[in-house]
Amino acid sequence: MKTIKDILFETKKILRESGDETWGIDADLLVMRAFGLTRIQLVTRDTDEALQGPAKELENLLEKRLDNMPMQYILGQCEFMGLDFSVNENVLIPRPDTEVLVEEVLKYKPDTALDIGTGSGAIAVSLAKYGVKSVCACDISPKALEVAEHNAKANNVEIKFIESDLFENITGRFDAIVSNPPYIASGVIPTLMPQVKDYEPRLALDGGRDGLDIYRRIISAAGAYLNQNGLLAFEIGYDQGAAVSGLMRENGFGDVKVIRDLAGLDRVVLGNI
Repeated sequence: MKTIKDILFETKKILRESGDETWGIDADLLVMRAFGLTRIQLVTRDTDEALQGPAKELENLLEKRLDNMPMQYILGQCEFMGLDFSVNENVLIPRPDTEVLVEEVLKYKPDTALDIGTGSGAIAVSLAKYGVKSVCACDISPKALEVAEHNAKANNVEIKFIESDLFENITGRFDAIVSNPPYIASGVIPTLMPQVKDYEPRLALDGGRDGLDIYRRIISAAGAYLNQNGLLAFEIGYDQGAAVSGLMRENGFGDVKVIRDLAGLDRVVLGNI
């Protein structure tokens, strides 16, 4: 008779030998999910018999992980800005780096904000949760909007969601426009890690030939949707600070700044109209 402890040991061994860099944490989470255990129960019930049904479910989950599916998609959830979000393969997985963008926007204390390309809704929900009175969010993908709407309800915030190709269906003006647009150059995508290129939506990754296509489109049109002294803020790739800053200045934005993340890499560009 195999116990929970036996199953956990075997799972860790398989993941470690597969080259999974986070094999210990991943094994814990997979066993917890399959057997319906909390982290404390993983320890206190480790001598319980590993029942056949949950053990089979663990096999299915483990197979997905060995095929490089991100843990966030396997578990269907992730954490961002201290909040819980549901995620699936229709949306980009929220990353800690994007918290820098949210924090910078919140410093300006806007009353109204528009999140372009909302995906899971992580940015929009966080802004609404932490002080922005009225938040609008748009995405070209109806499936992404379904995820975002679910996350807004789960986190008890009201957000106006609009299916729109950037500003196509947007009306009104805002104190802040924020976006984490696709910014990876098309030619670079095949070189990304399998768990990114094979699972995350290409629509949320591909920024065109030089990675700047969506920035150009947003920057050129944003002035018509911003209130006086309105803020435009972007997440950027580590090597795009100068290029995006230049585009903003060329289009009349002032006080343009590049903000670095905790790793010291350029991560956010913002400016006022």
